[in-house]
Amino acid sequence: MTVNTPLCFRGKNILAPMVRVGTLPMRLLALDYGADIVYCEELIDIKMLQCKRVINEVLETVDFVAPNERVVFRTCERERHCVVFQMGSADAERALAVAKLVESDVAGIDINMGCPKEYSTKASMGAALLSDPDKIESILTTLVKGICKPVTCKIRILPSVEDTVNLVKRIEKTGIAAIAVHGRKKEERPQHPVHCDVIKAISEAVSIPVIANGGSHDFIKEYMDIETFQKATAASSVMIARAAMWNPSIFRKEGPFPLKEVMQDYIKYAVRYDNHYTNTKYCLCQMLREQLETTQGKKLHAAQSTQEICEVFEMADFYEETTAIFEAKKTSLETKTQDEDDQMEDPDVIKMAVRFDKREYPPQITPKMYLLEWCRKEKHPQPVYETVQRPLDRLFCSVVTVADQKYRSTLWDKSKKLAEQAAAIVCLRTLGIPEGKLCEGENHLINKRKREDQEHLNNRDHGKDLTEPSHKKANFAEETSDMNMSKM
Repeated sequence: MTVNTPLCFRGKNILAPMVRVGTLPMRLLALDYGADIVYCEELIDIKMLQCKRVINEVLETVDFVAPNERVVFRTCERERHCVVFQMGSADAERALAVAKLVESDVAGIDINMGCPKEYSTKASMGAALLSDPDKIESILTTLVKGICKPVTCKIRILPSVEDTVNLVKRIEKTGIAAIAVHGRKKEERPQHPVHCDVIKAISEAVSIPVIANGGSHDFIKEYMDIETFQKATAASSVMIARAAMWNPSIFRKEGPFPLKEVMQDYIKYAVRYDNHYTNTKYCLCQMLREQLETTQGKKLHAAQSTQEICEVFEMADFYEETTAIFEAKKTSLETKTQDEDDQMEDPDVIKMAVRFDKREYPPQITPKMYLLEWCRKEKHPQPVYETVQRPLDRLFCSVVTVADQKYRSTLWDKSKKLAEQAAAIVCLRTLGIPEGKLCEGENHLINKRKREDQEHLNNRDHGKDLTEPSHKKANFAEETSDMNMSKM
């Protein structure tokens, strides 16, 4: 049984946050090799706030999924108590909203205050925050007070040691659990020497743990060098970026594994957790480095799928076996879900296997509009739609209630709107009411709209007060009904 203890930042070897590198496969690999804490890549607050939290039962992960169905952040139980979520933010309230969104799935929250890249600084994030101590204080204080998990931040050093120490002292007062310091100024790059003296001055000036970062070029070539860098900076812990990117087995006390073995271990995680092939390829290229011009390197560069990457590294059998297991698991879960749906299904719901295809209808005419028009004519309350989303595949199903009778399609759709149109079709067909399809001939709803539009124009020409045409009211009612959704 795993005990959820507060994250400690003293005496730790930590995988640094790295864009395009710090995804789930790399984090898990670093943990396997001995890392104590792993940071995810920086994720922007605005992008995260658009995401939905989804339980992925096939992969056994928690996914934060963007509206375009792209997985922005994926995590799993294995790293739950040692992964720190790093975000880019320049707004305290947005930062807090993101922190609350992910808080139950991570061990800590970090604010990036050290990235010198333009895409970050031009939005007042990253290293741009270093020149705005008030905003730094606002963001960190809001997070410390607003969530239960430890809060950290990662900075770069300022032009003077005094200014840097003063800033860190101010940051310490916000109540954060630790501070990571990249020992370079924002204009300096990896080839510039890391300023161990500045990190040491910070370590001696504050009581919270200081995490030293930036030693890959000058110090860290093997595991023993981590301790050397820690002593040179007097830091509580060490955070490793590029040395771990090149070979994550740098965290092994017994010494690094051969690169070929490390890359195969990485690919296994990439396949196991359905990592996007472009990200997998990028990380493998960072490991190969000078070997990119070899035959294997050129094949990797040409690979256009996870399967092709596996073939490059003679792991085609592993790919086929793993994907077959996932397909079987997915089928099993779908069958189980369908069985549960059938058991929980209301026997009074009238069902039919139909889908809505807008190509079969005139422009701007839908079954929902026809159903609403019929309800008004018959003096029934307007249709009420209840829509649910299935967690397994994120498909939608809608039930429409008309005159105390419920109707639904047995087919699940990729959007809420399509599911509601399908439910309306089931109701219309059951009642024998025209649904507005092109094949039904003359469309009375279109003719009605034309008449109302003409009356609208005539009234306007004569300067009369006019009421909103009924077809616009119908549209409004349809949009209002879209709000009647309860999510599973």
